[in-house]
Amino acid sequence: MKRDLYDKLLQWKDNPHRKPLVVKGARQVGKTYLIEEFAKEEFDSCVILNCDKDPRIKDVFENGFRTDRIISDLEILGEKKIVPGKTLLFIDEVGDAPKVLGALKYFCEDAPQYHIIVAGSLLGLAIHEGVSYPVGKVDELTLFPLSFPEFVRAKHGDALSDKLRNAPLEDLSSLGTLLEESLREYYFTGGMPEVVREFVDKRDVADLRNIQKRILADYALDISKHAEPSILGRIHQIWNSIPQQLAKANSKFIYGNIQKGARAKDFEAAIEWLIDAGLIYRISRVSKPGIPLKFYEDFSAFKLFMLDHGLMGAMVDAPVSEILLKKNVFEEYKGTFTEQYVLEQLICTSETGVFYFDKDTSKLELDFLLQEGNTLVPVEVKAEENLKSKSLRQFKMDYPESRPIRTSMSGYRNQDWMINIPLYAASRISGIYVY
Repeated sequence: MKRDLYDKLLQWKDNPHRKPLVVKGARQVGKTYLIEEFAKEEFDSCVILNCDKDPRIKDVFENGFRTDRIISDLEILGEKKIVPGKTLLFIDEVGDAPKVLGALKYFCEDAPQYHIIVAGSLLGLAIHEGVSYPVGKVDELTLFPLSFPEFVRAKHGDALSDKLRNAPLEDLSSLGTLLEESLREYYFTGGMPEVVREFVDKRDVADLRNIQKRILADYALDISKHAEPSILGRIHQIWNSIPQQLAKANSKFIYGNIQKGARAKDFEAAIEWLIDAGLIYRISRVSKPGIPLKFYEDFSAFKLFMLDHGLMGAMVDAPVSEILLKKNVFEEYKGTFTEQYVLEQLICTSETGVFYFDKDTSKLELDFLLQEGNTLVPVEVKAEENLKSKSLRQFKMDYPESRPIRTSMSGYRNQDWMINIPLYAASRISGIYVY
């Protein structure tokens, strides 16, 4: 399956000012497969090394950071010459050999002629365990589970995916039925590459749910293997509570919903662990809708989302027939799947971060708040065709320079004060306004 990140890898390869590249992302989102395919297609040769499988790689970086010696040692381990400009050096699972990250600084400064990519599912954990991260000396990319346009490309090919991404929004209605059917399928599969690949190959849906369950089990094993014993139980509590937290009318994360009397200080380290591992996203509230939004980030109030809605469906045993066959599936799973789905599309596309906003004094609640240039873009998520948008309208009245967006099962419409886009085009929310 072609991934959108492939084009960014090409840009990195051809950039004369490139630095060693760090590719981040949770386990099983397809990092290794993507980079290996990129190496085979775009380079004359590649040296692929895995720190988890070969402990000798760690030893190479324990003996100092002289780049010529490191290259010589890696050529021996990889049994292949590393030729500048022709060979891609790919070191995988560097979370198991964190000093590899420290060496990247010296490759940036002393040996920029080499094309080097490192990846790892637990990079965030390694960085927060005292490893000196080469800030400013590396390029970075993050791979997420497949977005809906990527799913459409995998299932239906480039033509439909390109139209979904690029056509005027009003031109999508003629294919609305097909796109809604595809979205229902995507609600079930989610974006984990193995699940999508098997779905496209028409595997039995029970087999697909078993794959999702196995991925969840692998994540649980990762947690047990890598987390500090002092926070292990709390990590599992946080992880298992997310669907229930999102199902509330107000999906703000509440510690007391995990266990009676729970306090922030008891669970902060567990939440950070899951974020560092790429398994959850934290979306903070802003105390004031101002530019830039990050100035007004309120870290004490936030929502937590899983990395993939398909895995969330498997976690709560959502009936497969309800998702794939029911016409009103989007309304039935309003409190969980729809907001989670939209967030995943925003995470893939937003360059300035995703936030949310609420105001207790006026009961004004917005699902998401984005910054596009100098403009605030409030986003309201509707799982059905009920288009009442009291909070969105109130926000527009309070902040008349904002450009509201509502996404729902209704078709595209551009009203004077807001734009409604169909849920299947949620990937278009970021950047919908051209300045």
